[in-house]
Amino acid sequence: MPFLIAILGVLGAGAFWWYRMKAMNEAAREVADVVGRVQGNIRRKKLRKQAALSPLTAIDDPVVAAATLITALAAEHGPILPKRETVIREVISQIADNQKKTDEAVIYAKWAAAQIDDTTIVIDKLAPFLRERLDPHEREDLLQMLDRVAKSGEQSFKVADQRMLRLRQKLGFEVN
Repeated sequence: MPFLIAILGVLGAGAFWWYRMKAMNEAAREVADVVGRVQGNIRRKKLRKQAALSPLTAIDDPVVAAATLITALAAEHGPILPKRETVIREVISQIADNQKKTDEAVIYAKWAAAQIDDTTIVIDKLAPFLRERLDPHEREDLLQMLDRVAKSGEQSFKVADQRMLRLRQKLGFEVN
């Protein structure tokens, strides 16, 4: 009988430790899943950030860059409604070679502005590009174009002082 109790004790201890190991294995698997999800979230965030910049990095034309910059600053104050889009088309047509280029620039600008949530990113990426390709007079014209778009349309808006300050700095103007 003591022999039978010893065997039952060993089997009971084995079952207890087997259950404990199974529970530890499940806990380790859950931890690994959480770590995998966190790593996946980090990777996805990095990809989203790169994707957010991709509409801007694809721009290689100053007309498209100007249209995108103006549209992004206008879109910050609400959707681009038809009257405002008309004004954007008018100011872009002044610098574009033809109507087709104007249409392409405005369409791309609306799409790119919709893809990027932060206008600061648009300023940081496009203003240095424009600074390299435009002379000081043309850069001043760009600011006047932005002002014209801001004052017209369904409802006028004022570009935030910090946005204008940042834009002027990135365009190479001296800022006090």
